[in-house]
Amino acid sequence: MTHRLCVIEGDGIGKEVIPAAVRVVQTVIPDVQTISAEAGWECFQKRGISVPQSTLDTIRDCRTALFGAVQSPAHKVEGYRSAIITMRQSLDLYANIRPIKSLPGLSPRPDIDMIIVRENTEGLYSGREHVDGDTAIAERVITRKASTRIGKSAVDLVKSGNRSRLSIVHKANILPMSDGLFRDSVRSVIDDLKNPEETWSVDEILVDTAAMKIINEPEKLDVLVTTNLFGDILSDEAAFWAGGMGLAPSINLGDEIAVAEPVHGSAPDIAGKGIANPIAAILSAALLVRYCWKCTSEADQIEKAVQQALIAEIPVKDKQIVPGTSTEMITQAVLNHLN
Repeated sequence: MTHRLCVIEGDGIGKEVIPAAVRVVQTVIPDVQTISAEAGWECFQKRGISVPQSTLDTIRDCRTALFGAVQSPAHKVEGYRSAIITMRQSLDLYANIRPIKSLPGLSPRPDIDMIIVRENTEGLYSGREHVDGDTAIAERVITRKASTRIGKSAVDLVKSGNRSRLSIVHKANILPMSDGLFRDSVRSVIDDLKNPEETWSVDEILVDTAAMKIINEPEKLDVLVTTNLFGDILSDEAAFWAGGMGLAPSINLGDEIAVAEPVHGSAPDIAGKGIANPIAAILSAALLVRYCWKCTSEADQIEKAVQQALIAEIPVKDKQIVPGTSTEMITQAVLNHLN
């Protein structure tokens, strides 16, 4: 079987870290065929659209994509729409998976291993905003369909990963209709899919309590499922325990299509200098290998190689990779530890 991968480098350091991740993937899965496409701010400046239809078609054709980074304008630009939100909504990538796992030498604690499962297509990111004079209104859209399928994604992750607990994160005490619908829909999925002999547990956590638990009891959290904005904020907060957002991987999953992406931005201040850290892109590619191509042992190899490289070769000081360490040095260190 040939694995086809749409490669979208995007803006800034995406052009450096994505090729590094592709090298790693092709080392463990030599038959990977890559097809290049474009998206992002530079694409918009050149073509007047952040994600061309040809890019969406290529992703659909390949079914998997690796996206680098996007540089977004700090103010409203007529006609511009976020590239990643466009891909998520156009391709119905409804589940955003953010693993938070301790990395040797970089994480403040060695015992963190949680996954945040975020509904990816609606909530406050539905794009329904309007202004009437001095009042701006953003509509928060919660549907039973989206809540049900993100609940199923979370249950599948718990079962396939032999996890011990699923926590539903919401604010139904203040938003009883919208978050109440989300919570009840996820609960209904769990009732349908959880077999009596299975030992994993289910609980509910208010979002502000979840934020506090991420700070002071992260080792007690396992799999969390929540709505779009809550998931965005909580996963960025939790990234602290895995070395920060610059090292955080993620993947956007639909029923048949997936786009993996490092969480970091385009970092224009270091773009082109050859010092961008490719670890988040490499770990994002590993998620694609694991969840889309079902190549579990190969994904394990990549993640293990990152950990071994951090222990043995990559220079780390004061919980960070020594500034100025080259992209090539980090990439080669990971490649050195692949079986």
